[in-house]
Amino acid sequence: MLSIKNLDAFYGKLHVLWDISLDIGNESVGIFGPNGAGKTTLINCIIGLVKPANGDIQFEGQSLINVDTYRIARAGISVVPQERELFPLMTVAENLEAGAAYIRSALPKKKERLEFVFNIFPVLKLKSMLYAAILSGGEQRMLAIARALMASPRLLILDEPSTGLQPSLTTDLFLRLKQIRQSENIAVLIAEQNVRQCLKAIDRGYVIENGRIALQDSAEALKDNDYVRRSYLGL
Repeated sequence: MLSIKNLDAFYGKLHVLWDISLDIGNESVGIFGPNGAGKTTLINCIIGLVKPANGDIQFEGQSLINVDTYRIARAGISVVPQERELFPLMTVAENLEAGAAYIRSALPKKKERLEFVFNIFPVLKLKSMLYAAILSGGEQRMLAIARALMASPRLLILDEPSTGLQPSLTTDLFLRLKQIRQSENIAVLIAEQNVRQCLKAIDRGYVIENGRIALQDSAEALKDNDYVRRSYLGL
């Protein structure tokens, strides 16, 4: 579905991504690494916010290089940014409607999609007439994910979804992400520092350090990998 080959990216003269290659099929994949490793830069390359210096990114056989971000969204990729970026003075329902508003293929499915996201996140249905600004941090994270799902994506990308959440909410969040993957015929890509929780929700994972892929394996193998256990799981 998504294929990245020999990707290099810079911020000015700073070389951030070095020869990154990875593939995502109809599965759930995690990208792990410390702050500054290049996880968000990789996502920004995928959605067209950063232009790679070298390499190619293909989604369902079509290159995304030099494609506008809005066209990438219409092609079937939805992103949940780290800062959520909701419309604070719009209601929950209005934020959800905005998720499908400019995706032509999603508009006919709006009612069906609302039922789906309310089934995954029932609290949003209860609070659908409240302003997004007054929701708790966990509820805002749910709303950001639900809004992305309203676009009926084929690939859902989440950037550090557990940021700012207390441990119990983080556990619940990854359970819901696993539920989404099991309920929807979509691929999921999660960039995350909370490796312990994320490994419960994915099929495979990549470890990125200093802009390079240091390790890749199945979720089960990564759980048992000595380096991952020592460096990311604290074991």
